[in-house]
Amino acid sequence: MSHISEKQVLDAMRHIVDPDLHQDIVSLGFIKNLTIDQGRVSFDVELTTPACPVKDRFRRQAQEAVRALPGVTDVEVRMTSAKKRSMMDELQAGSTLKQVGTVIAISSCKGGVGKSTMAAHIALEIAQRGYRVGLLDADLYGPSIPTLFGIGPSESVKANPEKQLVPLERLGLKLMSFGFILKDSPAVMRGPMVSQYLMQILHNTAWGELDYLFIDMPPGTGDIQLTLTQSVPLDGAVIVTTRQALSLVDVSRGILMFEKVKVPMLGLIENMSYVACEHCDGKNYVFGETRNATLQERFGLETLAEIPIERQLNTTINTYMALPHFVEAADHVIRAVGKHARLQSQAPEIKCDQNVVTLAWSDGQRTALDFKTLRASCTCALCIDEMTGEPQLDEASIPEDIAPEEITLLGHYAFSVRWNDGHASSIYAHERFRNVSPESKVLSPES
Repeated sequence: MSHISEKQVLDAMRHIVDPDLHQDIVSLGFIKNLTIDQGRVSFDVELTTPACPVKDRFRRQAQEAVRALPGVTDVEVRMTSAKKRSMMDELQAGSTLKQVGTVIAISSCKGGVGKSTMAAHIALEIAQRGYRVGLLDADLYGPSIPTLFGIGPSESVKANPEKQLVPLERLGLKLMSFGFILKDSPAVMRGPMVSQYLMQILHNTAWGELDYLFIDMPPGTGDIQLTLTQSVPLDGAVIVTTRQALSLVDVSRGILMFEKVKVPMLGLIENMSYVACEHCDGKNYVFGETRNATLQERFGLETLAEIPIERQLNTTINTYMALPHFVEAADHVIRAVGKHARLQSQAPEIKCDQNVVTLAWSDGQRTALDFKTLRASCTCALCIDEMTGEPQLDEASIPEDIAPEEITLLGHYAFSVRWNDGHASSIYAHERFRNVSPESKVLSPES
């Protein structure tokens, strides 16, 4: 029988590439606990998140690659996920969130963009795959989860012997909402009382062990949102928006809020993106057809999904429907959680001196832009017309002594600048500045 070495086994799997990180699973360190006992080979493939959509493909490819080696008689591949970091240990004593694996916020900076619908369908999609999932409705003034799932006043939340709130369950998904407690009464509360109730349902709901908890955030970027983000160790946040101008104006505020409290931004979901033609494959864009200046180019964040206007989303969730757009959205959200930590190290180093901002990437790529060029390149809603994409900023109006007062790195995807002319909403995607020639004077959104 041929002798099988560890190197042979690892080399056999170097062709298996993670589609998000663009490296092979061996180089990424996914292979753990490799043992070789004569012709029997066993090992773990440790993924970054338990619900990784490509884990079955990884398992199959790994088994086939190792089994093809001479002398191998049996292959055991165990799919595992990386251990949760110790942030949960920092939670207040007795918090029920300590048994939760991954916490994801679904947010929007204005109401009416379908945030709660997105949160409900994505959480349900992952629960239907066999994972333990909870959905927390944190909008105390306008809870939506009871309506979405058709839960009426007759169904009450009860407490267990430990005086913890017991979540309701629908279609394998655990649900908690202030609406279950409030019923049909109006939520008339001042700020301190709101925070008190919020802390109670956050840290005193008997979730048990969960793989994922989705938090349906209240819209906006005020005190309640800050209280939430500072009291829960969020693994990431997704912002739901539309292409409507008023929604896009607020996206940058949401990005800056999450980065201010060190919450990783996972990406954007564009809801009500278009209406699909019933007679062909055409798409009718309700808020204007997608321009070259996409959300990703504007804000540096990946658009995780474009959700069309669909009749099925206008009904109560009584049964599970495998809607393709939410299958895709769930896949992309989970993959974004997994790749964030590794991509963080790929962010460029940013330096500011002698009237120049310099971005330096680990691969040796460098880009330097003078202050005035960078200020003129801003694509925020104050500098670019949201409907036409035409610049609104007159370059001649930029002061000659323009300079950054503060530069903040926004995860692995962008940086923000607060300028000395009072402008504070500039967000620049890193990729806009790769391979920019020194002669480039102003970077348009299409560059």
